[in-house]
Amino acid sequence: MKVTVTVAAAILGAAVLMTGNVALAAKNANSEKVAVLLRPAQEALKNRQYGAALSKIHEAQAVPEKTPFDQYTIAEFGCTANIGAGNYAEAAKDCETKLNSSFMPESEVAQMVRALLALNFQLKNYDKAIDFGQRAIKAGSATDDNKNIVAQAYYLKGNFKEAGRTESALVEAQIHAGQTPKEDALKLVLGSCVKTEDTACTEHTMERLVTYYPKPDYWSQLLFSMRRSTSTNDANTLQTYRLMNDVDVLKEAGDYNEMAQLALEAGSPGEAQKILEKGFERGAFNEQRVKDRNTRLLETVKKTAASDQASLPKLEADAANSPTGVKSAGAGLAYFGYGQYDKAADLLGKALAKGGLKEENQARLLMGISQLKAGHKDEAMKTFKQVKGDPALEQLAGLWVLHAKG
Repeated sequence: MKVTVTVAAAILGAAVLMTGNVALAAKNANSEKVAVLLRPAQEALKNRQYGAALSKIHEAQAVPEKTPFDQYTIAEFGCTANIGAGNYAEAAKDCETKLNSSFMPESEVAQMVRALLALNFQLKNYDKAIDFGQRAIKAGSATDDNKNIVAQAYYLKGNFKEAGRTESALVEAQIHAGQTPKEDALKLVLGSCVKTEDTACTEHTMERLVTYYPKPDYWSQLLFSMRRSTSTNDANTLQTYRLMNDVDVLKEAGDYNEMAQLALEAGSPGEAQKILEKGFERGAFNEQRVKDRNTRLLETVKKTAASDQASLPKLEADAANSPTGVKSAGAGLAYFGYGQYDKAADLLGKALAKGGLKEENQARLLMGISQLKAGHKDEAMKTFKQVKGDPALEQLAGLWVLHAKG
């Protein structure tokens, strides 16, 4: 969990801004001994000569009998010079002394609080970083980067619940504003969900990663998680495999084999044949024992597919004469397996119109997939949005929509 660029930018920005602000005050005068030393320090700061400035600041710190305003001014100069020199531990002390002084201008408080947030995070003082961050958030002066640092601090100290809550609030606000949340922000939320073992949160965040950053790794994590959750329902597992195959995250020999077996059992031997052939093309069956087993399965599937394909015209005719949509759904599934997606979509639509199906949402989801593969994207989107009632299938339909948009 790294935010080094964000933190460095916050600290550097504070140094640049403070350098412009540091000046010997006219209203509250310093004692002459301190002023004499700080004048050259001020000039050095203007020229970003932080080492030279610190030399004079240290001399001023050694002056006895300093006034409260002397102490404030020395802390102010030290805060800026130490940030510029990269002496963050010393900078944090001086900056906090300045912040807590009665001489601290109200107009500079927000900037100083943000600087102390960044400094303490850099020093791994996570509790103090969180305190300053929450102060900025409550004051309404925290930037998105500040909020991100607070969430990182919670995460690194092991408070994953607050890390997720803080970063989720940032992500939600960005989405609500029509912005694209940063990938690292979503990953932090995901990490927090995983650490708290919140499955719903994990899947929801993975969906967002897929929505905004549709990388194969994110698709893979999300869909393999879904495959585990649908493992007790063969029909839903097959539907999950279909999406895994389409986004090209199907890799393991066991997955190719299981998808083929499920497709064959569902009545789609053409689909089973295609997935096994793809597994062989991709080199998924690299162990000889596994290769031999799937070679035998492919031979069986090919024979079944040849017979099945020859019977399609009769199957379609029987479906047309059937009073319910069951046979039309079966014919649509068969045509889907052979890549005849327009025909499949038409038959599945007729099946839904006739009714009598035990699993209407299975047919509706397959119809949407067929429409999408046939090139009818708008129709597919409408069909996917009509998948209602089964949470797993609703989620898969939503993911097909995301995949189609990508």
